Amino acid sequence: MNNFEGKVAVVTGGAQGIGRCIADEFQRNGASVCIIDCQKGDHFIGDLSDKPTLEHFAQSVVGQYGRVDYLINNAAPLMKGIDECTFEEFQYALNVGVTAPFYLTKLFAPHFAEGAAVVNISSSRDRMSQPQTESYTAAKGGIAALTHALAVSLAGRVRVNSISPGWIDTKQMNYTGPDATQQLVGRVGNPADIANMVLFLCSDKAGFISGENICIDGGMTHQMIYHGDFGWSFGG
Repeated sequence: MNNFEGKVAVVTGGAQGIGRCIADEFQRNGASVCIIDCQKGDHFIGDLSDKPTLEHFAQSVVGQYGRVDYLINNAAPLMKGIDECTFEEFQYALNVGVTAPFYLTKLFAPHFAEGAAVVNISSSRDRMSQPQTESYTAAKGGIAALTHALAVSLAGRVRVNSISPGWIDTKQMNYTGPDATQQLVGRVGNPADIANMVLFLCSDKAGFISGENICIDGGMTHQMIYHGDFGWSFGG
C-alpha cells in the first residue's frame, strides 16, 4: 500500500463500522483524517442532510489543511420500505446518500490536490433487493450512478470510483453454516475488506481506474439461485 504521509482524507460516517475502519487505515498509513458523523465523538458532529452543515464542515477542513486529497462518501442512508417510509424519510435518505456526496464533492472541487480521488460507498443493493428497503436501495443506486457522472465531469483532475459492499459484519460476530457458505468465499465480509479497497483506489496503483463500481460481496451476487436446486428452498 502507498504511504499516505501528509495526505488529507475526508470520511463521512466515520465514527463506526466501515467508516471507522477506513479512517483508522488512513491514519495508520500516515494520512490526516477529517470525519463528519452525527454521532458524538472527537470529530465534526453534524447532520449530512443539512446544507449549511456540509458547508461549515468543508470550510473547516479547507481552513485547517488548505486542500483535500481523498473524499470517502461512506455515510449510510435510512433504510425503510414503501409500506412505512414517509415522503420526508425518503427525501432524508436521498439527502444523506446522494445529495451530500454530490455537494461535498462540489464544495471540495476547487481544493482537491493533484492526484486526488473520491470513493463513494454504494452497496450490492444497488443491483438486488429485499422487501421494504426502498429508501436505502434508491440512495445506493443513486450514488453508484453519480460516481460515473462525477468521473466524467472531473476527468483529468480527480478520479472517482465506488465500492458496493455485500454483507459486511461490523459487530465482530462469528457467522457459520448457511450465513457463511452462501458467500462463494465461505465467510461474511468485514470492514477491512472494504477499507483495503478504498486505500487501493486512492493510491497511485489505481491510477488507471476511474468511473468504476467494484462489488465486494464474497461472490454472493454471482450465485444463481432457483427454488429446489442444490438444496435451496424459497420460504417467502
